[in-house]
Amino acid sequence: MNRQDLIDQLTKHEGVELMPYKDTEGLLTIGIGRCLDRIGISQDEAEYMLANDINNTQRALFEACPWMEDLDPVRQYAFVNMAFNIGVAGLLKFNNTLSYAQQGRWEECAFEALDSKWARQVGKRSAEIAEQLRTGVYAP
Repeated sequence: MNRQDLIDQLTKHEGVELMPYKDTEGLLTIGIGRCLDRIGISQDEAEYMLANDINNTQRALFEACPWMEDLDPVRQYAFVNMAFNIGVAGLLKFNNTLSYAQQGRWEECAFEALDSKWARQVGKRSAEIAEQLRTGVYAP
């Protein structure tokens, strides 16, 4: 049996849905018939999706803020982390934080990041990211 024939047939029968939907039984489904309610995703699939999401977030962020490409990797990743969490559009609302970052004023940048609704919502995450912005040292 040619595996590609089966793939083609399953794709034809199941369709391709890139956004989650409820199937005829009311089960959350995505992709080509993947029942998230029953199967979920594997660790490998989660890591594959994460890698794609990081790449897409970083690309969109650097497109919106080209000056970030000149930052050290730790600070780049801090901003990618924020954008991953709140979206690039959400991060772009951090006018003072971004302005201070662009000027290399890291104390003020970190302070402004922490002085936000986002910081109050995510707690420890914001403290770690702000510290990365302030020091340029990665906080694992």
